[in-house]
Amino acid sequence: MRKMVFLALLSCLFIGLSGCGQERMMEAEGAEKPVEKAENTGKPYTVRTSISEVVNDPVFGGNGRLLFPADSGYYSGDTLGNLRLVWYSHIDPDKTVEIANYMRERAAAGETYFYDIYTEEEKRQDPEKRDTGLYFFKGEPGAKFAVCNAGGGFAYVGAMQDSFPHALELSKKGYNAFALIYRPGWDTACEDLSRAITFIFRNAQELEVDTEDYSLWGGSAGGRMAASLGSYGPAFFGGDDLPRPKAAVIQYTGHSDYTQNDPPTYVCVGENDGIASWRTMERRLKNMKALGIDTEFHKYPGLGHGFGLGSGTAAEGWIEDAVAFWERQMKQDAK
Repeated sequence: MRKMVFLALLSCLFIGLSGCGQERMMEAEGAEKPVEKAENTGKPYTVRTSISEVVNDPVFGGNGRLLFPADSGYYSGDTLGNLRLVWYSHIDPDKTVEIANYMRERAAAGETYFYDIYTEEEKRQDPEKRDTGLYFFKGEPGAKFAVCNAGGGFAYVGAMQDSFPHALELSKKGYNAFALIYRPGWDTACEDLSRAITFIFRNAQELEVDTEDYSLWGGSAGGRMAASLGSYGPAFFGGDDLPRPKAAVIQYTGHSDYTQNDPPTYVCVGENDGIASWRTMERRLKNMKALGIDTEFHKYPGLGHGFGLGSGTAAEGWIEDAVAFWERQMKQDAK
């Protein structure tokens, strides 16, 4: 209980520093460029496409609204090319466009790309649960899965920079990747993540995923979520009694709590991060390593907070290292 209180206080400090889908769970559960107009619907999105056009595109059937923060006060810019998110840096416009087109193509093809994790009854009882769900970046049928969790100071969900790009790259490698849209707040975020993992396990056959050796990914506040679920497991936060992840991949968060049961953990952070101290992150991993837990730590010169995939920076390519770390844990299981 003391750990829970301490973590809640940490999340508060962090904040200071810095649609419809299925109707039920499967198992009862410089100078601005001109903005493209809505009449261009049907053509691929570009950097000039307006964010509102994507959100309101009929192809999404209402699910386009959660591609961007539910609270519009946390992002700025009118187009995909000039999107900005609070606390984030190095947003790649081309990647934003690629993600939006990926979602649109799947929706147009009639594929399920979004899943509700709460039932309609649960959402009626708690309307904030309407702003939750899993965007699915499908890999090879039967491949292992990862859940990616964006940051946002537990005030909003910065998925377009901090989880969608990661999930898309993982799916390109054949893995099944989910990006969670959760309720802001440390406790509700962890509750939603535990529910999401439970949903995936319960519906693994329909989703065509292998539940063995799954991984949790997260940046900033999402990193705290991944670390916490890794430490205590889904049941601790209200989910089913399920295995902990085989690996946790965490970016730029000052989370310091750990247990002897933590999964192998990969960490990366910028040396100039004014929100998440690389020293705090390195110290946590050294303490975990002393307990016999496999860890890997990377810090990058000249980088601040929220660099995402790090395209065009000293961190570019880090996701390849992280995937290799996860795969190393799988191979150890196979021995």
